[in-house]
Amino acid sequence: MGESGTAAATPSQTAAEGLLLSLKRAASVLQEADVDFALAGGCAAYARGAAQSTHDVDFVLRESDVPEAVRVLTAAGMEHRECPENWLTKIYDGEQLIDLIFSPAGRTVDDELLKRAEVLTVAAVRMPVLRADDLVIMRLLAFTETTCDFSGFLHVCRSLREQVDWPRVAAQTADSPYAYAFLTLLHRLGVIEGDFL
Repeated sequence: MGESGTAAATPSQTAAEGLLLSLKRAASVLQEADVDFALAGGCAAYARGAAQSTHDVDFVLRESDVPEAVRVLTAAGMEHRECPENWLTKIYDGEQLIDLIFSPAGRTVDDELLKRAEVLTVAAVRMPVLRADDLVIMRLLAFTETTCDFSGFLHVCRSLREQVDWPRVAAQTADSPYAYAFLTLLHRLGVIEGDFL
């Protein structure tokens, strides 16, 4: 306890607070520059009711908008770093990582995906957030033979299950055996119901 009688923040709380601050800063900069984007990943799941993410901030945007996004974010004092991946670019706000994703799981970010996003209040800032089913589709399509740890995403699906169009998820991920296995697990656990698998 400190002198005020309140407990000191834990490292995870401090990391979460830093991440939310960077999220708010980056979203505000992009909005002021009229760069179309939507919040994705763990922070979007948090905005929709899942546990708070402490890993990084993910924004999806059209590939054609990436140069302008990088320009305005670096002009605001953030740092652009080269990365080997050809589906995103990385920005750092101090120690906080912000991924600008334009081709998640081999799919192109297009007008339709961005139009489906819903404006929500995230840490007191209103911003577009991907729909829950788009979040789930994106994550399920990222599962591969070497990245197939379901544990981290189970709690997200439990939290968001009533917001997700599960038949649409199943249809959009039908070619992925890993997505099918994950949806089957959700079904067996009673998280989702229906005969759409």
